Amino acid sequence: MEKRIVKKEVIDIIRGAISEDLNVSGDITSKYLIPPDKNSSAYIICKEENGTVLSGVDVVDFVLKEIDSSIEFERLRDDGERLKYMDKICKISGSTLSILKAERTCLNFLQYMSGIADLTAKFVSIAEPYGVKIKDTRKTRPLLRKIEKYAVLCGGGYNHRFGLYDGIIIKDNHIIAAGGILKAIEIVRANTPYSPEIEVEVRNNTQLEEAITARADIIMLDNMSTEQMAQSVKRIREKIGNSCLMEASGNINLKNLEEICKTGVDLISAGAITHSSRAIDFSLEFKK
Repeated sequence: MEKRIVKKEVIDIIRGAISEDLNVSGDITSKYLIPPDKNSSAYIICKEENGTVLSGVDVVDFVLKEIDSSIEFERLRDDGERLKYMDKICKISGSTLSILKAERTCLNFLQYMSGIADLTAKFVSIAEPYGVKIKDTRKTRPLLRKIEKYAVLCGGGYNHRFGLYDGIIIKDNHIIAAGGILKAIEIVRANTPYSPEIEVEVRNNTQLEEAITARADIIMLDNMSTEQMAQSVKRIREKIGNSCLMEASGNINLKNLEEICKTGVDLISAGAITHSSRAIDFSLEFKK
């Protein structure tokens, strides 16, 4: 599926990244080396030997146009596509100085976003046969959440709530502050001017029974062993059938993912796909 990211949603991030690299003086190496009227053409190429899932090609275009609106950008591959080693993802033509100014910022976004997309795709490939959806979390780098969560979509994952403002999840400290899960859910339902979907985090059988009794919409099985998860899933199905979704969370990784999928949960939220991805190797190369 073709993926797109909206420029206005990420332009502040892009401008900050450009400013970080160029500051006031700009690219002093290129300024004293390259004639201002020189033009070049270049390709950005995937240098990852095992390939990757692409994320960030639109952001490359935004960076280039922010530096020099006259640069010509030709998209060769779309976000969400699987790349092979040495695949070209775009062609860039225009001022040599402008391309050099943009090079590292473009590659930084690409390597970072594609790393998230590629790791997400690995999680999805394991979970998909079990009908389990992989979701991200709010464990993102400050101010980079939009591009990180977009990269998750490119990898075939799903977005959990974007922030505290767009979803109700009652977690451990909420439960302590409210005096228990039953009380917490009761208070939320009484104080919310609409009928919200309520998710609640549970860590033991006592909390699980409270969440079932309160009929939470989503029950998050947090940091449980796979045996505990399987028992919890069975208990939920016995008591309330399919009226709520079950989500696994806490220390999810590629090694334990399949065993967790086998417990029967519907969703798995994994902070690792955003906070523990690695950079993917891309290169911008001028045509000789």
